[in-house]
Amino acid sequence: MSRPRRPLILSAFMMNTTSHILGGAWRREEAQQHRFNELQHWVELVQTLEDGGFDIAFFADVVGVYGDHEGGWASHVRRGLQIPANDPLVLLSALAATTQRIGLALTSSVIQTHPYTFARQLSTLDHLTGGRVGWNVVTSALENAHRNYGGPGLARHDDRYDLAEEYLEVCYKLWEGSWEDDALLADKTRAHDRGVGLHADPAKVAKIYHRSDNYQVDGPHLSSPSPQRTPLLFQAGSSPRGRQVAAEHAEATFSMAPRIEQAKEHAADVRRRAATFGRDPQDVKFIQGLSFVVGSTEAAARAQAADLDESLDDHALIAHTGGSLGVDLGYLPLDTPIGELTTEGSRGHLLELQNMTPDRNMTVRDLARFRAQATRITGTPEQIVDELERWQDAGIDGINVINATLPGSYVEFIEHIIPELRRRGMARSADELQNNNARTLRGRLTGEDRLPATHPAAAFRGAFGQYSAAATERSKAEVLEQVAG
Repeated sequence: MSRPRRPLILSAFMMNTTSHILGGAWRREEAQQHRFNELQHWVELVQTLEDGGFDIAFFADVVGVYGDHEGGWASHVRRGLQIPANDPLVLLSALAATTQRIGLALTSSVIQTHPYTFARQLSTLDHLTGGRVGWNVVTSALENAHRNYGGPGLARHDDRYDLAEEYLEVCYKLWEGSWEDDALLADKTRAHDRGVGLHADPAKVAKIYHRSDNYQVDGPHLSSPSPQRTPLLFQAGSSPRGRQVAAEHAEATFSMAPRIEQAKEHAADVRRRAATFGRDPQDVKFIQGLSFVVGSTEAAARAQAADLDESLDDHALIAHTGGSLGVDLGYLPLDTPIGELTTEGSRGHLLELQNMTPDRNMTVRDLARFRAQATRITGTPEQIVDELERWQDAGIDGINVINATLPGSYVEFIEHIIPELRRRGMARSADELQNNNARTLRGRLTGEDRLPATHPAAAFRGAFGQYSAAATERSKAEVLEQVAG
């Protein structure tokens, strides 16, 4: 008898743009992603995801154009390679008002917004959603992104992670250390030595006085503690340094591993590293990016997959990967090996590409279909869920569902795959979703609304009492003496 299955985390992998992962699919007649500027398009889609059983609507993002392809960036404009692309934080603010349960997660790079501003933005959004916010922490591997924010070019790989860890530290101090849980009172009648009505307790609100070469932040955090305080933390790095950061900080990590074996090794490695930081290895969830082609028979599914491949744009697929690596592959012969490329861009992604073929000699021709086929599962609902069982057995906790068309890819997943997942206990039932007492995204995934004491952010709880409003308040005599002087 097979052992009971646990529900997978179901995340929809999207971007507020026309062409995200499967370049060229936007041209299909049924595709609606060209409506990315329309709010109603997203409202209806995310409501469909929520009603259909998804846990997370996750929006990817970039803050620059990819590296050159076919001699420049004009190719990206022609093909719509993530340009134009809108700010997901603004979109999520609108979706907060039109959803009730689904988690709303976004990618935001540490180079694009000062941590003081960003911490306030996410606290505000976490309040407005009742605690349904997640943040995918990225360092930006695109040279143009760094130039857009004043940098001379792409910073060294490890230097980007150094900055990310300090950025996280500033946010942690604001989210976890600036306010105590019971500081905000809004008591209209309480008497105190300055009158009547106590809005917040000055002894429980503190500045943080963070000082470094990168950031000078006094505080206090202008937002009171939100339901999660710190949003659910995602991370997607797969390089050795990226794995180390994930092991210390991430609660969930996104993977695009092309094989189950690689995903299993990645998960096991990060969990081993997490234990060295005093964390429970199971506190890090692994969410694998996968796309699906489903048919009533295996033959029908394969025919649909072939039809989808016919509509894809090989150059958009090549440009997406080559551009993130900082190498123009546009004019290379299709049989050119790429296994020896080195780059300051996405090192982890390059290693995954090299490991795709047994002889580590992947060609540009192979690369053209990597994003379309390497992480695709094709078959009947039963065959697809059989394969998902194997991913789960390898240590994967959830799937990040890649779309070919909007809303079609998600409607098909909801109608055909989720029922089979539910039959095997691998997705929550409709009743479970309705009756789930977890009010936050973290609560849904971990059972707790707040970060555990073993997470590094917890070290800043209660750490700034000496800088509280009450502790640093000067006496009447001191103030009058200064004024008189």
